[in-house]
Amino acid sequence: MFRFAHPEYLYALYIIPVIIVLYWLFRKNRTKLLERFSERKLHNILFPSFSGLKNTFKFSLVIISLFFLIITAANPQVGTKMEEVKQTGIDVFILLDVSNSMRAEDIKPNRLEKAKYQIANLINKLRGDRIGLIIFAGDAYVQIPLTTDYSAANLFLSAVDFNSVPSQGTAIATAISLALKSFDKSAPTEKVIIIITDGEDHEGDINTVIAEANNAGVKIFTIGLGATGGSPIPIYNARGEQTGFKKDNEGNIVLTKLDEKTLKQIASSANGEYYRGSNYEDYLDKIYEELSELEKAEFGVKKVTDYEDRFYYFLAPAIILLLFEFFLSEQKTRWFNNIISRLGIKSR
Repeated sequence: MFRFAHPEYLYALYIIPVIIVLYWLFRKNRTKLLERFSERKLHNILFPSFSGLKNTFKFSLVIISLFFLIITAANPQVGTKMEEVKQTGIDVFILLDVSNSMRAEDIKPNRLEKAKYQIANLINKLRGDRIGLIIFAGDAYVQIPLTTDYSAANLFLSAVDFNSVPSQGTAIATAISLALKSFDKSAPTEKVIIIITDGEDHEGDINTVIAEANNAGVKIFTIGLGATGGSPIPIYNARGEQTGFKKDNEGNIVLTKLDEKTLKQIASSANGEYYRGSNYEDYLDKIYEELSELEKAEFGVKKVTDYEDRFYYFLAPAIILLLFEFFLSEQKTRWFNNIISRLGIKSR
């Protein structure tokens, strides 16, 4: 197998045709200026040692060297062998509330964006553990199934917003039930659920799903976001300008309050802990530190290709060509003219 370790560097290859065009324009302009200065017949008399063909040859050496150096920077690699690597870790499902109450800005920039930021930080710290994401409001959906592909997880996380779930509400029980069904029951891994929500107006039979979690040996941690005293829900227009706050049918500003009682009950009943979210502390990180102490179990085997660098195949000729170009003069030389004549190329 073949690949580039840094394929993004290959975009620099677009520079090469630009340089060639600029060089061609420079030579064309130079020829015009010389023709204005004197007739073409006199050029060999006025500039007897100048070799236009040799100048072009030196430029070609630089271009080829640049091509090799860009390939070197991209670091071509060859897969030499396939290895099977055991995958060990724990399984974690994060349940993220995306209801409109998460628009409140008592947690900056708002409750949902703060939660997404902390989840992204957690994903970047994971090493081998499988993570999944379930989003919920009036219903619950699997946004990211259990995976160790952290790049893909971050990509799907970035797409989460308040429109990800069409129906409004706070279906915590439904989200927990969906997580329990989505765990890989055949894997002997420790299984954990982390709920990030304000807990307001929760729906469903919480006690029943907590009992199911206990029977399955799944721990549930909860993180509450928001103020217990309540916070208004801002409304923005299409240009991102705030136009006011959400109001009820009677025209009163709606205040969304953190329901700590429910979240504490869920955590204590499911052998977990409750954390009060804030602008300053990352409780998701604290939970993961605690989870890292859990015993890691094997949940699969993946094939990994062992790659070896081959950049030096391009670096060596690039250096040789640059050295050759450096010591090659632009003046006419007998040996160069002999080579050109044998190739049947007219020297100028």
